[in-house]
Amino acid sequence: MTIQTALLQGTQLLEDGEISAPRLTAEVLLSFALNCDRSYLYAHPEVSLSDIAWLHYGRYLHERLKGKPTQYITKRQEFFGREFRVTPDVLIPRPETEHLVEAAVSGIRPEHTVLDVGCGSGAIAISIVLETGAAVYGSDVSMAALQVARENAARLGGQVHWLASDLMSAFAHRSIDVLVSNPPYVPRTDVSNLQREVRDWEPHLALFAGLTGLEIYERLIMQARSVLKRGGWLLLELGFNSLEPVQSMLDGEWRDIEVRADLAGLPRVISARLRNCVEGH
Repeated sequence: MTIQTALLQGTQLLEDGEISAPRLTAEVLLSFALNCDRSYLYAHPEVSLSDIAWLHYGRYLHERLKGKPTQYITKRQEFFGREFRVTPDVLIPRPETEHLVEAAVSGIRPEHTVLDVGCGSGAIAISIVLETGAAVYGSDVSMAALQVARENAARLGGQVHWLASDLMSAFAHRSIDVLVSNPPYVPRTDVSNLQREVRDWEPHLALFAGLTGLEIYERLIMQARSVLKRGGWLLLELGFNSLEPVQSMLDGEWRDIEVRADLAGLPRVISARLRNCVEGH
């Protein structure tokens, strides 16, 4: 079995199984089985697979056909130009979330204290500390997620302080300059509409917020009022159709509200500054 034949057969299996991007997926899984870059597959199509490589490749194809996301098979996902380890204990970082990091780092200075609430794999917190040199904290209610985040930080050289916390319960009054979060925002009623890769494999704790999908936003904004320093910034990733409800939660305590769209033109990030005491009501 040569690399070229393995790719053709794998692509056909995935296509028959109605897996999206079958050729790309076959390439990623085969390069993972061979422990090589995808470019090697094109440079050496005539190379024969060893028995062990063929067994690994077949197992990976079978897992993907059952719906397991490719990232959970390879245990890696690129985010903000860096490779992060991911497991089913954490959400797979999405390219759309890079807009949240971009918005955050544009205003963060090295002397700032930053908090990433619901840090998951640590992709946001680690990216921010490596880009800005600020003091960064990451909190999550999941101990398993925090372990993944710690491993990513150690491997990438990002010094982040990790804390087990339900949102901001572990943080002192007026201690944070910038608070960022990609919170759970999927309504429980939408579970049947999710792709099976998401519904059956990604952690529900990090996906679902409640019946409306707005419950975590409400708690985040309320707690942020006491944890943020006066004049501090709150940045949140937005879910589908959440812009207007979230904007309505940002009452008179908040100033300089700004919304950033993603590449599809959808509102993706909302930022707001907590009112200073010296500012008028």
